[in-house]
Amino acid sequence: MATVSPQELLARLAKGKPIPGILLVGADSYLRDMCRKKLVDAYVAEGTRDWGVLKFSADDDDVSAILGQARTMPMLATRQVIFVSEMEALERLGDDSRDSLVKQISEYLDKPAPFTVLVFEAAALDQRMRLAKMFAEKTLTVSVELSSEPADRARLAVPMSLEMAKELGATLEPDAADELCDILNGDLASIHTELEKLSAYAGDLRKITRADVDLLVISARKYEVWDLADMLAARQPAQALEFLDRLLREGEAAPALLGALAWMYRKLLEAQELPSGAQGWQAASRLRMRSDAAELAVKQSRKFPKTQLTSGLAALYEADSRLKSGGTNQRAVMEFLVTQLASPTPAQR
Repeated sequence: MATVSPQELLARLAKGKPIPGILLVGADSYLRDMCRKKLVDAYVAEGTRDWGVLKFSADDDDVSAILGQARTMPMLATRQVIFVSEMEALERLGDDSRDSLVKQISEYLDKPAPFTVLVFEAAALDQRMRLAKMFAEKTLTVSVELSSEPADRARLAVPMSLEMAKELGATLEPDAADELCDILNGDLASIHTELEKLSAYAGDLRKITRADVDLLVISARKYEVWDLADMLAARQPAQALEFLDRLLREGEAAPALLGALAWMYRKLLEAQELPSGAQGWQAASRLRMRSDAAELAVKQSRKFPKTQLTSGLAALYEADSRLKSGGTNQRAVMEFLVTQLASPTPAQR
């Protein structure tokens, strides 16, 4: 079967026909949670969800027992949805054990129980292995990942942010959506959290503007990373790590901080491309920033060699992939990243 988007899954669910086997693959927690919720809403009546919704982990639970549950009629519910997370754990097994489990899952999907919707989940699967090939053939595969590239992810998140705002009873202006998705690196969970705050702030007007985003979201993150920029430009890893530690202890989420850093590096590169002497409104217009922030970006951009910014952006995207892959210590990823960004190059040592 072809891989579909979450929106295409929702269209299938609207038809009302059960889908026996589904694979949710990808690392976006918001999209994954949305798909889970829509599946439960579609297939299990609200009053029967204590019996009709079950959750297992392929890393902790016996796959044979999970399949046995799938073949067992649920109590007090006409249909059950069974979620099985961490399917990538099977790839770490020895060949014989893995092949045996793949065969069991395949045999079940050939003759699925009519009262069960079996939902497998994985952050990623090796497409060369039999497990991924079996899922591609016998399940509806749903990609719960906008894009692995942060810039593309931010762009793809914009229409979803507009829809989120609408669901919250607010209107998000297009340029505000662009700015919000850019600063949050297209992380849908973070975008939704910020939209909840923004919609409450908008009050009876119910309109979220770019100025609101500047005030409530950007001021809390962007101007702190400009302070960090001085330490990175000066190649001061100890001071940068101390600054990072304070932000994390104060509750700053690693994905949001990473997004702010990536935004800063992109703006610094853009600032270096401005005509010589560009200041004030001209810089603000080209960089799509407020005048004071644009002037700060121009000033900071002069402290960085272009090669430092391009290599730093590559390191940021690599750290983004590690955070998105799951199963990693987020603080450790951020500390390694900041050390990498701030450490002197061999030529500077």
